[in-house]
Amino acid sequence: MAVIKHIGADVDLLARLMRAEAEGDGELGMLMVGNVGVNRVLADCLDFNDIRTLQEMVFQRPGGFEATTKGYFYQRAREQDKRLARRVIAGERFHPATRSLWFFMPAGNCPAQWYGQWNTGRYKSHCFFQPTVSDCPTV
Repeated sequence: MAVIKHIGADVDLLARLMRAEAEGDGELGMLMVGNVGVNRVLADCLDFNDIRTLQEMVFQRPGGFEATTKGYFYQRAREQDKRLARRVIAGERFHPATRSLWFFMPAGNCPAQWYGQWNTGRYKSHCFFQPTVSDCPTV
């Protein structure tokens, strides 16, 4: 059962985002990016009060994903990427992105905090950050 509402085009959109943001980190890295996206749709807090769909999440401005400004994002979704997107839409979660709402690729080590949000860990090139329960109880 899906944890967020979606249609086929949403699966394609999330699959393209996951690939564009984290293909270099392999399937697990892509799944973690998917977790962040799904968490943003589920969240009703901070920068995500008005985000209720995958479309709104992917193209959020400001605060959206840099990949949407690059041509690579607009390539057709591959079946293997859609399979990964369906997994996170179904609710699979992967540490350190389990409850994360943000990630980025630092030049060096992951900072303990990023814009006031706590680091939950690193996977390959990306650092993941989640809000506190008091800031965002829905995540």
